[in-house]
Amino acid sequence: MNKLQVGLLGGGSWGTTVASLVARNTDIAMWARDADTVKEINKKHTNEKYLPGATLPKDVIAHSRIKKVVEKADVLIMAIPSNSFRSVLEEAKPFLRPWIPVISLTKGLERDTDLRMTEIIQEVLPGHPVGVLTGPNLAREIMAGQAAASVLAMNDPLIVRHLQKVFNSGLFRVYINDDIVGCELGGVLKNIIAIAVGMGVGLGAGDNTRSALITRGLSEISRLGVALGGRAETFAGLTGMGDMLATCISPQSRNHQVGVQLGKGRSIDEIIEEMVMVAEGVKSAPTVMKLAERANVEMPIARDVSEVIAGRKSPMQAFYGLVRQRAGSEAEPG
Repeated sequence: MNKLQVGLLGGGSWGTTVASLVARNTDIAMWARDADTVKEINKKHTNEKYLPGATLPKDVIAHSRIKKVVEKADVLIMAIPSNSFRSVLEEAKPFLRPWIPVISLTKGLERDTDLRMTEIIQEVLPGHPVGVLTGPNLAREIMAGQAAASVLAMNDPLIVRHLQKVFNSGLFRVYINDDIVGCELGGVLKNIIAIAVGMGVGLGAGDNTRSALITRGLSEISRLGVALGGRAETFAGLTGMGDMLATCISPQSRNHQVGVQLGKGRSIDEIIEEMVMVAEGVKSAPTVMKLAERANVEMPIARDVSEVIAGRKSPMQAFYGLVRQRAGSEAEPG
């Protein structure tokens, strides 16, 4: 493989982890908004705020100016939270050469427009090949050298095969898929189910209840994902069931932890204020409910999570409302 220059925008846990993986294969430059983070990555080869205890490859170089990272990039990776994704992309746009592939790592939706991140890329940067890297990927485990798998979803079979080699690294195995819609939505929608499962844990529910919520939650997100253009089989794979399991059961999952704290009686504002990293499910929940209503898809678990986040229901009311619902056919909502 000819060496590519990869530019990555974002200095959080997952962006830093992906930069470390890519550095094993090719040249990588990162942009982070925080000057102290840039200095720490370059001098100490750490990012303690987001990845405490992890050592980064010395080949990972960080910059505080977007132009430095973008103007030479052969591939641009976006590791920016959904609420800032568009503005950072607009900031990078003047420095990006035509036809450069742009890959999203973000598992969220834009609140005002209801758009997925790849749709924002297509809107801001028409003509650029777009893709998403997503799956059951907990950053700290990967940085600790544990095995993991992910999916790179793109429409172009030639580009995706080439970029697969950029991300595939040691025990981090990258598969490819052409179902961008399904892969991207799997990463977005499972966050809301993880909050529901976390609420159950916070309220003292057992493993049987947690298993039921995960399984019924997967059914919910599959119905909406297919209604919005994804393929059913995608939701049975790494970006659906795989990501759902990791996010719903791991104490490292931010969305799961939000749910646990809600179940223990804390307010959403109090929880978010204490978090260093973004829990995308909190921001995506109202947007997901708008998409479900528009597609005429019933999502009782997501609906109750959205009600709790908005303060219209307590976790106890939501949880017991779910477990007491009438049980019909397994193929039906509810």
